[in-house]
Amino acid sequence: MNNFQILPAIDLKAGRAVRLYQGNLTENIDYGDPVAVAANFVAAGAKWLHIVDLDAAFGRGNNRKLIETIVKESDVAVELSGGLRDDESLKNALATGCARVNLGTAAIENPEWSAKVIADFGGKIAVGLDVRGHVLTTRGWTETAGDIFDAITRLDRVGCARYVVTDVSKDGTLLGPNLELLREVAEFTTNPIIASGGVSKLADVIEIAKIANLGIEGVIIGKAIYEGRFTIAEALVSVR
Repeated sequence: MNNFQILPAIDLKAGRAVRLYQGNLTENIDYGDPVAVAANFVAAGAKWLHIVDLDAAFGRGNNRKLIETIVKESDVAVELSGGLRDDESLKNALATGCARVNLGTAAIENPEWSAKVIADFGGKIAVGLDVRGHVLTTRGWTETAGDIFDAITRLDRVGCARYVVTDVSKDGTLLGPNLELLREVAEFTTNPIIASGGVSKLADVIEIAKIANLGIEGVIIGKAIYEGRFTIAEALVSVR
């Protein structure tokens, strides 16, 4: 499990670090200055940060300058999500200096464009697959968009490098990860997978890391860290 990645999450809204409950923008808790939050994660040993620009995702502006600051000052790899819909938004996201970006709704609703950017940027592009059951959700988890395995078949075919798989019914709930879903997806594709949603305790991190041999290369951790259930340092030690 030595290469298993722990990705602490920083969700940005109006220049603040927040956490949502099941993606609901009106149900959020403010956790302060994102630059300071990022610095604390890096000081604890994090090698990756998972940043979501909620304002960009919901069409309410963006936090681009703030993201640039976090990338520059943290000096670790950053995975960036939120509002990547076209060439301009993708260019602006990559210009922040992030290591890779996650396509969400656009990867499902605009397959021709997503195939093009996957071909152009390779490993810098991941695709976020947000699901309830096996049904994909898009547009801030407000709409349904078909079967996850149909989407993976198409995305595998065009060379997608990796997937970020989120059970949206678990996200922000501290109810535990959907290990069955992770196993199903990992057995369906040969591409690496980042797990997301539901982690509530250190044992959850350990259980996800136990299936790393199936292709689960890391886990995104949000609310559990912010609420002090365990620390990033403890998570990193647990998967060594």
